[in-house]
This record gives sequence, C-alpha cells and structure tokens, in this order.
Amino acid sequence: MGKLTMTRRAFTKLAAATAAAAAVVAPAGAALAESSTVTASKAGDTKRVRSCCRGCGKMECGVWVIVENGRAIRTEGDESAFHSMGNHCGKGQASLQAAYHPDRLYHPMKRTNARGEDDPGWVRITWDEAMSTIAEKLQETIDRYGGEAIFGMSGTSRIWGMFAYGALGQLVGSPNMCIPWQVCKGPRFFATAMNSMMQASWMETVGRPKVYTSWGTGPELSNYDDSCRTVVDVAEKADTHIIVDPRMTNLGKEADIWLNLRPGTDGAMAMGWLNILINNELYDDLFAKKWTNGPFLVCNDVEPSGYETYRFTRGKFNLKTRLLKESDLKEDGDPHRFMVWDNLNNRMTYFDADSGLWEGETWSKPTAGHEGMQEHLVPGVSQGWVPDPTPFDPEIDPALYGEFEVELKDGKKSKVTPVWQLFTDRVSEYTPEKVSEITGVPAETIKEACLIHAKRIDPSTGYGNGGIQYQLAIEHSCNAIAMCRAMDTYIGLSGNWDVPAGHRGGTQGDFVFKAGLGAVAPGIPNISAEEFNKTLGIEDYPLLGWWQGWADDASVWKAIETGNPYPVKAGWCSTGDFMCMSNSLQKWKAFPNLDFFVCEDLWKTPTAGMADILLPAQHWLETDCPRMSQGPSGGQGATVRAIEPPADTKHDIEIATMIYQYMGKQWGPDDNKWPDRIENLDIMLNTGRQGAPTTWEEYRDDFEQNGWKDAKVVAPDTWGTYRRYETGMMPLKAYGDKEALVEFGKPGFGTPTRKMEIWSTLIETFMPDDEEDFLPTYKEPPLSPIADPEMNEKYPFTATTGRRIPVYFHSEHRQLPWCREMWPAPRIEINPQDAARLGIEQGDWVWIENDNGKIRQVADLYHGVAPGVVNLEHQWWFPELDQADKGYDLCGCNCLVTTGKGYQDRISGTSYLRAYPVNIYKATPENSPFGNPVPCDHKGNEIIHDASDPRLKEWLPNYDIRNEA
Repeated sequence: MGKLTMTRRAFTKLAAATAAAAAVVAPAGAALAESSTVTASKAGDTKRVRSCCRGCGKMECGVWVIVENGRAIRTEGDESAFHSMGNHCGKGQASLQAAYHPDRLYHPMKRTNARGEDDPGWVRITWDEAMSTIAEKLQETIDRYGGEAIFGMSGTSRIWGMFAYGALGQLVGSPNMCIPWQVCKGPRFFATAMNSMMQASWMETVGRPKVYTSWGTGPELSNYDDSCRTVVDVAEKADTHIIVDPRMTNLGKEADIWLNLRPGTDGAMAMGWLNILINNELYDDLFAKKWTNGPFLVCNDVEPSGYETYRFTRGKFNLKTRLLKESDLKEDGDPHRFMVWDNLNNRMTYFDADSGLWEGETWSKPTAGHEGMQEHLVPGVSQGWVPDPTPFDPEIDPALYGEFEVELKDGKKSKVTPVWQLFTDRVSEYTPEKVSEITGVPAETIKEACLIHAKRIDPSTGYGNGGIQYQLAIEHSCNAIAMCRAMDTYIGLSGNWDVPAGHRGGTQGDFVFKAGLGAVAPGIPNISAEEFNKTLGIEDYPLLGWWQGWADDASVWKAIETGNPYPVKAGWCSTGDFMCMSNSLQKWKAFPNLDFFVCEDLWKTPTAGMADILLPAQHWLETDCPRMSQGPSGGQGATVRAIEPPADTKHDIEIATMIYQYMGKQWGPDDNKWPDRIENLDIMLNTGRQGAPTTWEEYRDDFEQNGWKDAKVVAPDTWGTYRRYETGMMPLKAYGDKEALVEFGKPGFGTPTRKMEIWSTLIETFMPDDEEDFLPTYKEPPLSPIADPEMNEKYPFTATTGRRIPVYFHSEHRQLPWCREMWPAPRIEINPQDAARLGIEQGDWVWIENDNGKIRQVADLYHGVAPGVVNLEHQWWFPELDQADKGYDLCGCNCLVTTGKGYQDRISGTSYLRAYPVNIYKATPENSPFGNPVPCDHKGNEIIHDASDPRLKEWLPNYDIRNEA
C-alpha cells in the first residue's frame, strides 16, 4: 500500500486521447487516457475557436478549441502563437476535463454547519441571497471595525480572477490583500521597480539569446510566456546553455554548465558574477556612467534630504538621501541635482532627476540605430529597432572611482566617494573562491560560466549575449530583494537590459494591460496613501508603504489570530488558497476567528472548507478576455468563449461588478457605473489605447481571423523599440500618480533618481538603519547550516521546493483524472546515498518534519539533488477526501514554514519557503496513523496514490450533470 504505482504512458498520448472527454465510464481495465468515446459527433456541427489556454495560469499559449454540438472535445496548439510555437502541453489539454467535472461548483452555496466540522452542510442559494448576504456582512464589518478589518486572498488569477488584488480593497477601503504576488514574481517586480523599472526581471526568451542561462527555474514545464517547447528550442540553438540550480531540472540535463549551488545561496552567486564582470572589465562603461547612479557621490557629513516623489500606487513621500545634491552645497541649490565629479573637465557637474538631463544637455529621441541582429527567430517575431547608445553631450567623464573634497553649504569640508567605488569595494569581497566556499560550486566553474555569459560573442550587435532567466526560486530564502537587485544590476552592466533577448518587462501593446481584468475598479480611484499606511506588516517591512502592492501574508494571519495590531474579521478569496506563502497550519487554526468569509472558485477547495458563502466561477473555455503576454514575448491575443457557461456560474468580472452594485459603490465610469461583462471588456480594450477605439466583438473577430499579433508591430514606440531608457518610452516607469505623457518626454528609468539605482535611495529613505542593503548584498538564509548549525544538527537535511510538475500547476488539477493518473501522489526527491543510509527505497512513504509540522511524501530517488538536500512538492490537497480541509495538512510542505520577522525577506516580507532544515525518515505502520504509511482522511480512508484507483473514473467528464445543474 505504501508503494507508488504509476503508468509510464508517454504524455504525448494526451493529444490523441482527448476525444475520450465524452466518456462517462471507461471500459473495465482501460487506462483513463485511453477511455473510448460514447457520443458520436455530428457532421457539420464542428467549429474551431481560437483562444488562449489558461490551463496553468502563467503561459499565454495560443490554442484552438474544437467544439462539436456545443461541447468542447479537445484543444490543440495554435500555429499563429509564435511565443508558444504551436505547443499545447498535457495539463493544458487535460484542463478541458475541469469544464465538465462532476465535482465542480455550479451554484452559489452557503454553510449550515459550524466551521471545523468535516461537513460544512452546503446548501444551494440564489445569487441574490449570496450577494445580499455578502454586502450585509462586509458593511457590518466596516461599520464595526473599519474597512481594514477585511482582507483579500487571491491566486494566480488567470488575469480575470483578480478581485482580491485590489478591487476588493477599493470596495471596502482596505490595504490588506494577501496575494501570492508576494512570493511569486512580486519580489522581482518590487526589486526591479526600486532598481530600474518594474518587471525588468522578465527576459525576452523569444529573442533567442546566444547564451541561454536558466537560474532557479524549470521553464521547460511552466513559466511566464516563454516556456515549454519555446525554451527547449532556445536552449538547443544557443551557443551555450547554463543552468544555476540546486536541482538538476528536466532541461538542465542538456546544459553545458551546471552551477549546482547550495539552496538559498543564489545571492552570493550573483555577487560573484558581478565581481567577475567588473574585475575582467567586461561591463558597459558608458552605461555605468550615464545610466546608473554609480557616479553619484555619497556624503556622510550631510543629513539625508531630498524632494517629494511618488509612491508606487498612490500618493507621494519625501525622499531622504545622503547622495550629494546641489542643495547640500548652497542654500538655493536644487535637491533634484545630483553631483558627480567630471574627470574630463576636472570639476563638479550634476544630473537633474527632475528633467532627466545632465548639466547643459539638450535631449531629443535618438534616431541612429539598427534592426536587431538575432538568429533563429521564429515566424511572427520581428527584430525590433535598437537605438545606438548616445554619448554625453556636452562631453563629460563622470568619475566612478576616487575620493573628492567638497565644501558644504555650512562651510564645512567633506570627503565624498562615488557610489561605484563603494559598490566595487563590496563586490570585491565575493571572489570566485569566496563564492565557492558559500555555494559549494567550484570556483573555476563559477568563473567559466560568468565569462561565457559576459564576453560578447558578436560585438557588432552592440549588446550582450542575452539576459538571465532568473525566476521564482531565488525569491524564497529571505534574500529576495537583494538578490534581484544584484541580478538587475548585472543585467544592466553586462549590456542585456532592454535589448534583443535581454530584459524588457511586460509586453506593451495597443491597449494598457496593467493588472488584468477586475483587479482594479476602473471608474474610481484606488485607496488613499493614508489607507495604504494601515497595511499589516508595514512596521516590520516599511517599504510596503512605498510599494503598496500587498499586505504581508504572515502579518495578516497573525492579526486574524490575535487581533493585533487591530482585528481582521472578514475576508474574500478569489481563486486562491491558504496553502501558499506562510504556514498553512497557523492559518487553518486562525480561520475560526473570522466572522465571515467568502470563497470564489471552481471547486470546494480546502479554503472553501472554511467559507460561509461559495461563489461559482467560470472555466477558461467559457470566458472572454483580451490577452497580452505578461512577460516580454510580445504576444497580443485573447481568451475567447468556446462553450456556453453552465448553470449559475459567472465570469469573475461579473461577480466583482455585482458586489459593487449591491453595496452601492461605483465600478465603472460615471456614465456606466455597473457595466456588464462585454462592456467591461470594452473598457479594458480602450484604456490608454493607441489608435481608434474598438469593441470586444471587433477585437475578437480580428483575433479569430488573423491570430496573435506581434506587439513590436502593434506598438512600435513602446515595444518595437529597445533601449527605451534612451527614448523615454518605458510605460512601466509611469506608475502611481505619475503622468505618463510627462514621463514619455524624459529619458531614464522609473526610479526616484531616473537612474538604475546601484545605491537604493528607497531603502535609504524607508529603512535608514539598514545601511548594508543600500547596495546589493548577500545574507545567509536564517536557518541555513551556516546561520544556525544547532538547528541543522537536529534537522540535518536542507529542504527546497516549488519545482514544476508537468501535469499540475501549484495546487491545481488534483481532481483531473488524466493528470492524477500520471502523478497520483506528492514526491520527495532524495539522493540515493541518503536513501540507502536511511533504509528508504523508491516508492516508500517518507516522513518530513521540523519544529513547525510533519508531513508525508513518496520517496523518489534522484541523483539530481545533492546528498543532504531534499526536494519537496508544494500545495498538495486531496479532492477525493470527504472532509472540509481536504487533507491539506497531510502532505503540504507549507506546514513546515517558519514565519515572522527575521524569517522572511527583510524588505518585502516574502516568505521563507526554501533552504530550511528538516529531518526525514521512512513511514511505517508503527509510526503512522491508522497503522498505514499512506496518508488517510479522518476515518482512515486512503488518499488516491495509485494510477489504478477506481475513484479516478468518478471524475471523468459528466455532461449530464453540467446540463442539469
């Protein structure tokens, strides 16, 4: 019973097997993916609907949905989708099963039994009763405790299930949105927004880098935009393929170089790459002098001062920095003018952060340049235009090194030092030998990999070999912001920032795709800066007051549990769950302290098990939504309704607009306060539109006929042009209350100084005592073997997690029979040497524990993790269990997570999800509940852990239920 038995059927068979979607019962003994069709299609009733798959929530893979007699029978890749190259993965094809699943939510439901009981006692209600109840309970909470007592939760969102990303806060006046953005790409956005421009972490993989570097990710399975077949093709055609990861990934086995670093030490590796780049003089000297604040002068003899500038979402703040300004030198000096020493003319000069110009400079958009020079571009991807780097005019030579004496406005003499000097002093500590000691990777291998990446293969292009596809893993060991700032700085200095195959941020098309559909009510302002200042976690993580993108998840749940610093009494979950970010056990324990909770989803998830009201959402096959690539692959398309929605289900945008109307709050513009579903799509398409207005119907029809568009062609200034810091046309620098047209008229980045900030004026302002973080740095994960050797004696294995599984996406698809057949149970990857020492064999159930909790997963012996390291799977729950919690605590690794200040990223509050200590040992009848190593429900019934489990057939598509619901 403890062994994991799985079919080894090639996953490619899923494409052919999708015709089995019509089957309600499979023949005896047949595998689910081979079940026969029981309903014949009728000639002439077949249509093909072009759409965008949302089977994983990350990719924008173009697909065709094949519909017979109103029923979706299969999905297949769309050849016009250049970013996914016509690929359509197994989980995308299997997601069709969710639309016809017998256990799906079809009606609003309300709880009749107390929280904590295995049976919530769900009963069907009308939408009117659901919305009236929700409106009444939310208003009661606002009246008694204030709007901040209401919190939101969300998930990956699909770009339309984003109510808890902001619109809920607008509705009730709360900043307390617990969204997985805090642990998934959000830290990269946070860091790059501070350092250069939000989203600059995203690399244009479709641009085909000459050196493909994958860092902390498995993009061959799941990623934003450029994933799966595209990434495999890119890696194959690159001159060199480098992987930086403590685990050998699927695609990594094909790499030329593997930097197998100790989990959580990515920041040290990044600092080491900066060391090699600078010491070998491979950095872009002009970029360092003109476009970073490296030449700005640090003066320790002045009080930090500055000027009023913008918070990221709403309001302003006063910048306070010791970077030398004209106002430090004379009484009537301008605080926007940052002083630098000009070696050429042997004098002080300045850069004006208000105008974006150097002293004496007159600026116009550059006209000299050339087309991109990338090889292997697939049809549909254009080269784009690359402006030539512009020299200083008038000519100057800002000093990067040295020490200079200045006279301050009070008459005192002071020694000042360029930021670059302090930066290189810091970086010099991270020699390849030192980084080798920290990471465990040989110094020569570190140097070899960095030099291959940094030395330009074809200098005639005028730019580097390609960016670095650094992703989720580097955010999870309490060094997220520092690590991402180091990476962004390296990207800029190595000539890979906003160039072909470099880092560009999110795609910009012919409409503004800021936060998705329903994330923000378009007709009213966001909450005020004063309301944002009530964000839970802001005392421990002060920069949340600038960022305003999320509340700290652990702090919100602590407030729910304790009532401190103020009560949190109601919540709304939009497509998310509590099994991510901070500790799941702590959250489940806190849930009963809520007076009211709403869950909007397709399923009765563990989170739904604590809800008072359930709201049924629609599947991606049933929805319409304009679509822009989230990352820089440049695709503009749409998700298009292919089948009619069943029963009482509603599109998320309809649900959001409804609750606004029930609470008497305006959602849309003054002339249409509560737009319907299609009108909301029209609003989205015409927000900041380049060109003539359009309607959803016009947009959809053009997409159906002509397919995906290349945003470089659609938006030549904001996307078809590279080096937009030269041209001023970086839309993502126009954040918060900034005026976009004013920003487009000025060169530079989106930071307070308009430079790539090697010295962070934001950290200096909001965290003035944390001087080490003013510059990029590295700190050990708080529970690493180096930081806490005593804890690691007790728990001798270092756990990492979060790897992507071909058939799942985070917590999704556990109830889809094709997916669950292929991967029935969660696995812990263990090095065979460790397994042999502990008497663990392939397929054994294994206990994993630390001071926070204890879970079980199935042993998967794998040489791709080093001895002493284990790799866990995350967010497992079991839809087959007939109990409210769905067994979230049986196998979910977030039960092991440590939270609280000192155990989260010190700047963003991002959770400590990797590189923490655990112990492992074999599960046996003697040490397992019910005498069974296999996890069981409260009554002793086993979870599904075998591909032959007959319960899988109960989840096959049931069209009658859909029609009768």
